Amino acid sequence: MSSIPEGRRVLTPPLRLAPDWHIAHWLNTRAPIALADLRGRVVLAVAFQMLCPGCVSHGLPQAQRVREAFAEDDLAVIGLHTVFEHHEAQGTTAALAAFLHEYQIAFPVGIDAQSAQSPGGAPVTMRAYAMQGTPTTLLIDRSGRLRLQKFGRVEDLRLGAAIASLIGEAELRPDGGEAPRGPDCDDQGCTLKDRDT
Repeated sequence: MSSIPEGRRVLTPPLRLAPDWHIAHWLNTRAPIALADLRGRVVLAVAFQMLCPGCVSHGLPQAQRVREAFAEDDLAVIGLHTVFEHHEAQGTTAALAAFLHEYQIAFPVGIDAQSAQSPGGAPVTMRAYAMQGTPTTLLIDRSGRLRLQKFGRVEDLRLGAAIASLIGEAELRPDGGEAPRGPDCDDQGCTLKDRDT
């Protein structure tokens, strides 16, 4: 079990595969993106609405900083436009395209599909993840397992540490085996050799 106190734990144990996304339209990508297409990379997905103050002031800028900080080979950053209110003002592809252009958001963004059973309510992907609102941060490991789901603000350092942990987890044990060790390393750590000898 983790030695991190309960209130400080960021990542959850890998309990389930992340549900598939149900996207009506993609922006900032040449082809639709399925979650299965991203296996082998850690995925940061940010569910947002363009009229959500927390999304505009924190969620989307944080996703942009993460995109700049981590290599695309290791981490995919995806936006999920999950409109559940003010559909007339923010529910069109043209409005979202203008928003993404104005805020210089270049990572792929999918428009969450509206449910035929509940038009005007929570969209399909939002309901599949049982999201409470926006912004919601999702962190999915290289095997497609949901490891973090957080409604509201996630502190930058905690999110960065969680992402680095998942990237390292996959890099060190891609086949489930132990990480390779250097000649001066053991379970306690690696010893710095005297440089004067």
